[in-house]
Order: sequence, then structure tokens, then C-alpha cells
Amino acid sequence: MCRDYLQPALLIFASIAIGVVGWSGHVLLLPVALGFPVLWSIARTRSVAALVSAGYFLAASRGLPQGVAAFFSSDIWPGLLLWLGASMSFVTVHSVLWTRNPNVRPFHYLLAAAVMSVPPFGITGWAHPVTAAGVLFPGWGWWGLWLMTAGLAGLVTRMWPAVAIALAGFWLWSAAIWTDPKLPEGWRGVDLEMGASLGRENGLQRHRDMIATVRGAASDGARYVVLPESALGFWTPTVERLWTGVLHNADATVIAGAALLDAGGYDNVLVAIDGKGGRILYRERMPVPGSMWQPWLSWFAENGGARADFFANPVVPIGASRAAPLICYEQLIVWPILQSMLHDPDFVVAVGNGWWTEGTSIVAIQRAATTAWAKLFARPLVLSFNT
Repeated sequence: MCRDYLQPALLIFASIAIGVVGWSGHVLLLPVALGFPVLWSIARTRSVAALVSAGYFLAASRGLPQGVAAFFSSDIWPGLLLWLGASMSFVTVHSVLWTRNPNVRPFHYLLAAAVMSVPPFGITGWAHPVTAAGVLFPGWGWWGLWLMTAGLAGLVTRMWPAVAIALAGFWLWSAAIWTDPKLPEGWRGVDLEMGASLGRENGLQRHRDMIATVRGAASDGARYVVLPESALGFWTPTVERLWTGVLHNADATVIAGAALLDAGGYDNVLVAIDGKGGRILYRERMPVPGSMWQPWLSWFAENGGARADFFANPVVPIGASRAAPLICYEQLIVWPILQSMLHDPDFVVAVGNGWWTEGTSIVAIQRAATTAWAKLFARPLVLSFNT
């Protein structure tokens, strides 16, 4: 009887360990997440597969309860409820598609992986093992993604030990020669440590501080300076005039996060500003569900919340180049970066405002995931975060 409970207990414990280590925020540890499909396939019953899925996902997203509590200035309970609620789509998909039949198991797992990559389930498709492709196959692009897909299918067959050994070989080879993505020439990403005040404190002095930061980067030769999400607060004609006037005689362009407000809600955007004026460069495709994106408000004829553009503007023109922008939450899910790569951008620009993640590994995970995708497709990367 004890042996009947031992294997499920070991699988659940192992799935938790894989979630913690694989999603610790260290890019070279992302391949540890490939242990999840192995454990999922070894499960003898659907209920055990569901518990293995829950253990992995909850461990990988363990920073959410504390982060939500900080964001809403509340106790831990709202964060715990959101944490458990967000896990339901991952657990449901992987438990429904689990099968005892080894002949169709690879197809079922690949279907689960695909479902968790795109909306609607992909909206909470965090901790996707396919993210490790950039570590195992840096520079291989779409071929690397297909090899990773084949590897995931192989890990849920009886041949998984041989597949795991082969993938481990690629992992060791990659770790031995690993280098982080380069910056595009003439670009500079600025990290700030302004905490919760960024985007909320929008007085003239705050903008002057930002302007001084930009001038410092430009004096070092940067022609494009990237500031984090929400750096400019609300984007208004007054803010545009202020920044345009400052940059009038400067040979620099500022890319910064802002919010564009109207009667129906707001867009979380990136704006581009130079001496000639400012323009909306990018509208976020997938804001954070719950805290920003609140589609249920329309059910009650209410306004508010951030708009999700889902598949809009996957690449944006900046000067003579084309960039793949990712704002905050988009760095944790799969389809925004893959949609952007279908359009062959020249580089990736990733920004975030992670003040609410203090004490968690969320920002580190965002950086690691974005770095892995940039390495997979051999694209330069610009990062800019506020903490």
C-alpha cells in the first residue's frame, strides 16, 4: 500500500523542485523545466498527472502571491487566490490531455504545449518548457524551436532517457560557450530603482530626473535610450512638448513606457520621442490579467482597465530598423515573441516595471526568458527595468 503512494509523492515532490530550480531566474537553468514532461508522462493516473502539473506550475510562479500583495497593498490572501486561479488553466489542459496510451502520448503532450502557447489558455501560459530552446539551441532560430518541439515529444515516450541524455549534451555544450545577447549598436537600456513611485509620481521634478538620466546615456554615445515601462506616466500633449523641447538639439531618441488614457480605459504603450515630436510606438498586446487587463468590466457596462491588443503590432519601425517590443507580462508567455519573430525583427526591446516583485524572482525570470528567446533567434537585446 505504501508503495502505491510513494511514486506519486516522489513525482509531485520532483515537479515542485523542477519548477523552483528551472524558474529561478538563471537563464542557464531553464532546461531543468524539461523534467516536467517526463514526470507528466510517468504519472500512472490522471489525478497524479494533475497534481504533478499543479506542483510544477505553482512552484514556477511562486512569487505571485507576494507580488500581488505588494501591488495591491493588501494581505497575502488575494495573491494566493490569484495564484491558485491562474494555475487552473495549466492543470486543466495537462490533466485532460494526459493519457495512458503511449502511442498517442507525444501528440497529446504537444497539443497541450500548443494550447498553452496561444490565447485563450496561453494568456496564463507561464513557465512553458519550450522557453529552454534558446539555451539548448542558441542561434538555431526556427530550426531550434522545431528540435525543441521534437525533444519535448521524445521526453514523453519510453525512449525519454536517451532523449534526455541528448538534450543534456546540447545543454552542456551551450553552457560552455554561453554569452549574453549583444546590445544593438547605438542603443542603451536604462535600469531604474524608483520603486512604486515610477508612473505614479509625474511632477516636473520627476521628468527632470528622467531627462538627466537620458542626457547621461546620450553623452556616452547612445543614439537610442530606452526607459522602463510606465517611465513617463500618462502620455499627454504637455509631456510630449516637454520632452520634445529638451531633445530639440540632441541627436538622440527616447523609447519609454507610458499610459495612454481615454474614456474607455487605457493602453500600456511605448512612445518614441525625438526633437521633432513624439509618437505611439507600440501598444501592449497582453497586459497583466487581473491587475491591468479586466475584460469582465464590459460585462457590467463599466469602463476601465488596460486594453489587450493580442496580435497587433508585433514589430515596430525605429529609424532604419525594426524592433520586437515586449512589455513586462509579455516576457513570461510564448505567443508575443514568436509572433514577432515571424516578422523577422532586427532586435528585441524588453521593458518592465517590477517594483512590486521585490523579494521574488519574477523580474529575474522575465530577464532570463527574454534572454533565451533572443539567443534562440540570434537577435540583439535591449533590457530596461524599474525595481
